[in-house]
Amino acid sequence: MTLHAADAATLLVDTAQDGGSAVVAIVVGGTSNARDAARIARIVGAGAEPKVHGSLGAAPLDDAAIALMKEVLADPRGSDGLHELDIDDIVLELYLEVRRPVQELIIVGAGHVAQPLAHMGSLLGFRVYVLDDRPDFATRERFPDAEHVFQADFDDPFRDVELHERSHVLLVTRGHKYDYACLVRALRVDSPPAYIGMIGSRRRVRATYVQLLEEGFDRAQLDRIHAPVGLDVGAETPEEIAVSVAAELVKIRRGGTGASLKEVERVAERFFPDGDEER
Repeated sequence: MTLHAADAATLLVDTAQDGGSAVVAIVVGGTSNARDAARIARIVGAGAEPKVHGSLGAAPLDDAAIALMKEVLADPRGSDGLHELDIDDIVLELYLEVRRPVQELIIVGAGHVAQPLAHMGSLLGFRVYVLDDRPDFATRERFPDAEHVFQADFDDPFRDVELHERSHVLLVTRGHKYDYACLVRALRVDSPPAYIGMIGSRRRVRATYVQLLEEGFDRAQLDRIHAPVGLDVGAETPEEIAVSVAAELVKIRRGGTGASLKEVERVAERFFPDGDEER
């Protein structure tokens, strides 16, 4: 059964919005007579079996395509692109379109650092929420890129935003006591957030950890906290801090090292070990 393009597009969008992953495979070339059809594999949760729609025209082709889809979804770096399948002397060129669950970025605090953070989060594809207890700060005018802006009570900060395994929480309030109160709430939710980041100096972070241990939190819970938040790029301004945090979020999503690509690739050292240059 052919899966029409409009239906495939709808399934991709709806699946990602609902917290699942999806892949559509479309035949774009090869030696097969397989019709130009699409098949979609939909993963609703971790370990769930895919729901399959459509067909490439033959069971062996379908099985090979599904295996490829699973492989791409299992790879954090797997993304849209061309792939070639060779099954029983039949060569297929498939284009895979990948959609992963929409991730949420919950920024607690609406100060100067929060503004570029919200913008960067939106650019990275996060659904951004901003929370603050100050009505003059928690405004749509200050955060045009946010999905929602809430005036929240820091004693119950996540009343209007449900935390779950796709949540990325950034604590950048105006004071340590507010960061701490929100941190405790985030650590105690039933479905732990994918990421909890807290801004602060080494001294402030150490004091936070001491207080958490005194209140009964264990070392494993401390290890879940990214504090001080961000990668070490020497950031000082709010905008630079936002870049540092955004870089850490990408690192976690894609599985990078955070190292300079110059040091990772070592092109000069590998290809010109004696200092010789190609002319």
